[in-house]
Amino acid sequence: MAQTHDAPLATPLADRHAALGARVVEFAGWLMPLQYAGILEEHRAVRARAGLFDLTHMGELSVEGPEAAAGLAYALTTNPARLAVGRAQYSMICFPDGGIMDDLIVYRLGEERFLIVANASNSGAVSDALAERLANFKVVLDDRSLATALVAIQGPESAAILAPLTDVALDGLRYYAIAEGHVAGVAALVARTGYTGEDGFEVMVDVASAGVVWDALMAAGKVRGAVPVGLGARDTLRLEAGMPLYGNELGPDTTPFEAGLGRVVDLAKEGDFVGRAALEKAAADGPRRKLVGLAVRGRGIARHGYDVYSGDRRIGIITSGTLSPTLGEPIAMAYVAPSEAVPGTIVNVGIRDQRVPAEVVPLPFYKRTP
Repeated sequence: MAQTHDAPLATPLADRHAALGARVVEFAGWLMPLQYAGILEEHRAVRARAGLFDLTHMGELSVEGPEAAAGLAYALTTNPARLAVGRAQYSMICFPDGGIMDDLIVYRLGEERFLIVANASNSGAVSDALAERLANFKVVLDDRSLATALVAIQGPESAAILAPLTDVALDGLRYYAIAEGHVAGVAALVARTGYTGEDGFEVMVDVASAGVVWDALMAAGKVRGAVPVGLGARDTLRLEAGMPLYGNELGPDTTPFEAGLGRVVDLAKEGDFVGRAALEKAAADGPRRKLVGLAVRGRGIARHGYDVYSGDRRIGIITSGTLSPTLGEPIAMAYVAPSEAVPGTIVNVGIRDQRVPAEVVPLPFYKRTP
């Protein structure tokens, strides 16, 4: 069973965050930095230079054994057996009714070795579900969440900052790939993944080594204008990049097809998997609602939970919204009726006592230039 805790957990970098003047909040059972200098400044640093993130609250689950690939193919919507060693895939674990339990990244570290990174708020549930679903397969599941620290360096300068500190050949590490090596002399997994829409890396190390890696990246990044970044800017960055957040865009009442993520449901793979029948039906029936981007054309910011209208008819709900630091205009993601999901459609958002016009636009709002 997954471990539970009454008091919020502190990451091994808590003293560093305090020294940097971070504003700390409780998030998913952890005390996490919300911001340091400010969300706007941190956001812009990642877009222009680089930002350093403490993501130790995320869950890390090791799955090893001769039937690891087959077991994960049964437990998840994707087919990890198709992954080459050293590669990763975006995946989901669904309930039997097709609702989303969590979205995940699956890394293949070896022929019989996989690593799954889960959202902090769901890591316990994912660990328990995997334990149940893998029970009849020849695998060993090891929840490494509390033993693993995750530090991310994101932004156009991230490769230049990390390269002198690691023996991993970053030039040969493609997007959604992972390699074992060292960072700042510490054994580490280095993945070219992230949640910002920028190039970047996620470094996984033992919790005892987190401070060494953080300090080295802070020192190397300082000359290139890198700054520490909290959860606040992480959210605005991922929203601009059109990346879903569990609890906002994703949840038990949402199917991958409604979220525009049907590509993570491999209905062509052989054998059964949890949720298959429900997801086959959802694919055949078509989505009841669709996730869209909205560019707010009037005054006001569309926040999570606000209603979306077509005339006087309520047609959907805002899942995430902010004033985009990069674009300089209010943006949002929302679920709307399929008939209202065509780009160019004008809808209205209920903001306080006003109906504010917004235009349906393609996602993502922001895409970096290679």
